[in-house]
Amino acid sequence: MKEEFAGKDEFAGLIQPGSAEESLLAQIDPARLPRHIAVIMDGNGRWAKRRLLPRIAGHRAGVEAVRVAVDGCARLGIQALTLYAFSVENWKRPAIEVEALMTFLKEYLRKEIDDLHRNRIQFKAIGRLGELDQSVQVELEAAIAKTTGNDGMILNLALNYGGRVELVDAFRHLLRECLEEGRSPDSITEQDITRSLYTAEQPDPDLLIRTSGELRISNFLLWQIAYAEIYVTDTLWPDFRLAHLFNAIIEYQKRDRRFGGLTPSQLAVVRAN
Repeated sequence: MKEEFAGKDEFAGLIQPGSAEESLLAQIDPARLPRHIAVIMDGNGRWAKRRLLPRIAGHRAGVEAVRVAVDGCARLGIQALTLYAFSVENWKRPAIEVEALMTFLKEYLRKEIDDLHRNRIQFKAIGRLGELDQSVQVELEAAIAKTTGNDGMILNLALNYGGRVELVDAFRHLLRECLEEGRSPDSITEQDITRSLYTAEQPDPDLLIRTSGELRISNFLLWQIAYAEIYVTDTLWPDFRLAHLFNAIIEYQKRDRRFGGLTPSQLAVVRAN
């Protein structure tokens, strides 16, 4: 019989007794939590369109879903959470929308950084950050510096990020390293590439969540999600709440993760035959 969820008290006062969220929380096995959850936050534009609002309104509404995801994962004891906030392709959007996204980002950091720090969350940003507006870089650097010594969950915000771009940056780093150290390119291993990624020293995502029902990974963490379990929900990102997070984790825990091999029970059957 599964032990009672170890982090239940972490949600005291946040989840109502007898609620759907309490029922879902009770189904989560604390011994089998994903170490790292990655989220493609999709559907802000559609959320706004359905309400006859400008797309910017959807992005603003999505900030609350970010708070829920960060708070929920931290309370559960997830080691790392990576949110896909702005891709290298998003620069193609109208300038007014891009400006609004950057404004919401700065507002989020200013309003939330004290809570993140109080909850021992370590904030990081991944992507080609040097190409962002200087005002954004200043806010990011301040948030990173304030939380750098924290020992709780790592929160990665993917900004001006692309999986292919990340690999290009990793390969360039390794090429420079080989030239400086006189190493042969043939000596490069998978471990070398992993330590050259933006997420170096973090576990790869065990669970990738995508909202809005789209069945794409959209150039997100291409190397890191090689063995991630993918969970897609039709829920649009601004409507994402604790129940959706819990459902994703419950579904993850139902998966048979073999990493290309066999489970011990399957191996036993094979050997017996």
